[in-house]
Amino acid sequence: MPTYSLDQTGVKEGSAATVWRGGLLAALAWIAFALFTAFYPDGGKPWPFTHELALASASGGAVLALLALLPGLFGRLVQRIRPAGAWLTALPLLFGLWLLVTAKEVLLPVPFFAPPQALIEVFVDDWARLGESLLHSLWLLLNGVAIGGIAGFIAGVAIGWSHRIGYWVHPVLRILGPVPSTALLPLCFFFFPSSWSASVFLIALATWFPVTVLTWSGVASVDKAYYEVARTLGASERFLVWRVAIPAALPHVFVGLFMGLGASFSVLVVAEMMGVKAGLGWYLQWAQGWAAYANMYAALLVMALLCSGLITLLFIVRDRVLSWQKGDVKW
Repeated sequence: MPTYSLDQTGVKEGSAATVWRGGLLAALAWIAFALFTAFYPDGGKPWPFTHELALASASGGAVLALLALLPGLFGRLVQRIRPAGAWLTALPLLFGLWLLVTAKEVLLPVPFFAPPQALIEVFVDDWARLGESLLHSLWLLLNGVAIGGIAGFIAGVAIGWSHRIGYWVHPVLRILGPVPSTALLPLCFFFFPSSWSASVFLIALATWFPVTVLTWSGVASVDKAYYEVARTLGASERFLVWRVAIPAALPHVFVGLFMGLGASFSVLVVAEMMGVKAGLGWYLQWAQGWAAYANMYAALLVMALLCSGLITLLFIVRDRVLSWQKGDVKW
């Protein structure tokens, strides 16, 4: 009888089962989308970058076909992308449906609904302004999240450790925390010298509340036995805070940062629409004013990728800092 062995991709070597069937199906889907894009005529005006989109789709399909037919040669790469096989097949189908109802049959009115080629045109022709807006938003977001995260961490540790501080800060937290940061927008523009500083404060406030509450919860939930053991060994109050309370509360801190980062994006868009002269929120407002809906969709896509990328980076840091809890929380 023939003997088989499993390679790193989980398929049998020396058998006919070496073809990655999911990848081959995805390759056929992308090639079919390329043919549909290139040869199915546009219903209205001919859209630019149609041939480039078809060529990119065909190239992607060819690469997937190569990986599917030779999985043993690209073992690690196939192993990494194999779980995404169903999505790699579904995406060209969704893109084909999007293309059909916009550029091909014009079932959705232009310019309110743009085809994929219109977004490519925005990235090619308006990349400088979009990139500048991305950098401004990223800088504004990092400043606000950093200030809010640090302030929330300090406040949470103080409230959780000291009953006296908690007595005075807790009522303020309960009143001010649930108020949406954007509701304070008129006051911020009055008290702060510039719209940029007001926007930083609003983002910091949106981050501060969840970080404070969850850090406080983490410190307060530390097992009292840990403190007793440390005191028995001669630990000081400072040691108990830095070496016992804070490390035990770190899982809650990262959850608070995750929630604060998500809340800060909604505040970012509103703040940039109300006075900041650059940024993705400003770009969205500018695109709506000129009825450039393709630009608006491109900015929304960039914003979604920015948010997802920052949260992914946060989880990478979390998995390194809390290696014993790696994999407990997924993103």
